[in-house]
Amino acid sequence: FTMNIFGDLAHICVMEESGIAKYKISVNIDTNTYHAIEEILEYCNMTKGLKDTAASSQRSKQEESTRQLWLSTDCVCFDVDSTVCVEEAIDELAKFQQVGAQVEAITRSAMGGNMSFRQALQTRLNLIQPTSERLEQFLENYPSQLTDGISELINLLHERHVPVYLITGGFHSIVDPVAKQLNIPLKNVFANRLLFHADGSYAGFDENEMTSDSGGKGCVIKYLKTKYNYQRIIMIGDGATDMEANADGFIGFGGNVVREKVRDNAPWFVNSFYQLIGQLRNNSIDSISQTNSDDQLAARTYSTEIKTI
Repeated sequence: FTMNIFGDLAHICVMEESGIAKYKISVNIDTNTYHAIEEILEYCNMTKGLKDTAASSQRSKQEESTRQLWLSTDCVCFDVDSTVCVEEAIDELAKFQQVGAQVEAITRSAMGGNMSFRQALQTRLNLIQPTSERLEQFLENYPSQLTDGISELINLLHERHVPVYLITGGFHSIVDPVAKQLNIPLKNVFANRLLFHADGSYAGFDENEMTSDSGGKGCVIKYLKTKYNYQRIIMIGDGATDMEANADGFIGFGGNVVREKVRDNAPWFVNSFYQLIGQLRNNSIDSISQTNSDDQLAARTYSTEIKTI
């Protein structure tokens, strides 16, 4: 806040972080009270500075630890929507079915914690009503667009004999073609499965899939650890559910959409897959090989949004 003294009258203005005045008060004070307030403010500012420094130091340690883990990881799991692929598939499918606005409203409600992931998925699919014929038309006309650098990164991981998995709340029918394009075995894809009646009409989704409910990505991580005894799993994604999947290390990705919660809390946050490629090839987060030059970085055709969740 700010305080101005006029004689024995103090005008105090309490400000919000945005700089807008929240409220103003005027009080009568004597000299001793004024100096006491000054000392309290000085102490508070000093304490805040120490806390900020400590938090920054802790964040740096977490980032360094995650970068080192990235160099020795024995398994990498990627989110798909807005990470491996530029778009959010269910939103694009909803637009194709001309119910985009309604589905986006449900998505916002789910992100606000007003319903479980399964409830939100069920409600959105009931609106979309994706018949097998319409889904096939959608896939033909709107194939998924890969994020710049993802093919090179996954090829590099394969060269290093690091298994790669895709974990998503999306659908096998949309994600499996992406996996094939990236040479990822379909057994390494964990996604939801749409169900259809004999006439091709929408019948629901398989609720036995781990990714069909809240906490699904964490369940997949636990399953992989148990089945394959992975010790150093890295999860890469744009969303809070990726960050909360309980992998050994998390790398936040903001190349398509920047989620503020992820940007502010991820131990390591990157805006390009070329940063991760550079780390693997040159042991430097900022080093990028000649074959992946700055010209390639500038060639990205998508825009980055900032969304508060």
